Amino acid sequence: QQEKKDLQGKLKLREHMSQTAGKSEATPASSKNIDLEMKQLQCKLKNSNTEITKQSTIIKSLKKQVQEKEERIRELQVKISQLERDLTMKRHLIEDLRSHLKANEENEKTSNETLKILRERYFLLAIPNKKYSMDSLKQRFNIAMKEKSQYEQLYHKAKDELEKKDLKFTKLESKMIETECAMTALETSASQQLHGLAKQTAQVLETLQKELLLTSDKIEEFKTFVKTLTKELHHSIQELRTKIKLAKKIGEMKACKKGLSQECLQLAASIVNVSITDLYEILQEGDDEVRNSKTKMEFEKDKEWLQYIQKLLEAQFPFASYLMDAVLEKLNEEKKLVEEYTSLMKHIL
Repeated sequence: QQEKKDLQGKLKLREHMSQTAGKSEATPASSKNIDLEMKQLQCKLKNSNTEITKQSTIIKSLKKQVQEKEERIRELQVKISQLERDLTMKRHLIEDLRSHLKANEENEKTSNETLKILRERYFLLAIPNKKYSMDSLKQRFNIAMKEKSQYEQLYHKAKDELEKKDLKFTKLESKMIETECAMTALETSASQQLHGLAKQTAQVLETLQKELLLTSDKIEEFKTFVKTLTKELHHSIQELRTKIKLAKKIGEMKACKKGLSQECLQLAASIVNVSITDLYEILQEGDDEVRNSKTKMEFEKDKEWLQYIQKLLEAQFPFASYLMDAVLEKLNEEKKLVEEYTSLMKHIL
C-alpha cells in the first residue's frame, strides 16, 4: 500500500512535469520518455493492486480456516474435559462399589462363621428347653439366611454395575485416543498452512523491498537534479545582477561625463586635491550604499528561496505544485533580469 501511494505520487508528479514540459516547450523526445515512464508506473501500480487483492483474499481464507479449526479444537477440548470429569466420577463410583463389596464380603464371612457356631451349638446343646432354643435358633438362622440372600443380591448388582462401568471406561479411553489423534492432525495441518503462508509473505516482502530501494534511488536522483537546477538558477541570477550593476555603472559614468564638463570636473578635483576618477567614486558612494542594501535584500531573498526548496524536498508528498511555483518564480525573475540587461546594453551601446 505504501508503494502504491508512492507510485500515485510519482504519477501525479510525472503528469505535472509533462504538463510543465509542454508549457515550457520541451523537446518531443523528453515528453515521450516521460509518457513511457508514466505508463510503466501505471502498469506497476495495477500489478501491485492485483497482487495486494490476491494476498488479502488468501490471508482472509486462511484466517477463516484457522478460526474454524480453532473452534473445532475448542469443542474437542470441552468434550475431553467433560469426558475426563465423567471418568473421574465413574472411577470414584467404582471405588465406592468395590469398598461396599469388600464390606459385604466381610459381613458374609462373619455371618457364615456365626452360622457355623450356631449349628455347632444347636447340635451340642442338650438342655430341657430344647424346643425354645430350637425355635430361637431357627428364627436366627432364617434372619441370617435372609441377610445372606440380600447381601448376595447386592454383590451381584455391584458386580454387574462394575462390569458396565469398565466397558464405559474402555469406550471413553478409545474416544480420548481418537480425539488426541484428531487434535494432532489438526495442529500439523494448521502449522503447515501457516508455514506456507509465511513463506509466501516473505517472498512478497522481498520483492516489495527491492522495488522500494529502486524508488528511493529514483527519488534521490530527482532531489539531486532539483538541487543542481536551483543552484544553477541562483548562480545565473547572481551573474545577471552583477552584469546589470556593471551596466548601470557604465551608463551612470557616461551620463555624468555628458552632464558635467571636463573643466568643471578638473576644477572640483583641484579644489579637493584628488584625481578625476577619485572624485567620481566619491560622488558615487551614496548610490553604492543604496545598492549594497539592495544586494543584501536580494541575497536574503535568495537564501530564503533555497531554504524553501530544501524544505519542499524534505517534505512528504505531494509537493510538486509548490516546487513548480517556486522554480517558475525564479525563472520569471531571471527573464526580467535578462530583459533589463538587454535594454541597458542597448542604451549603453
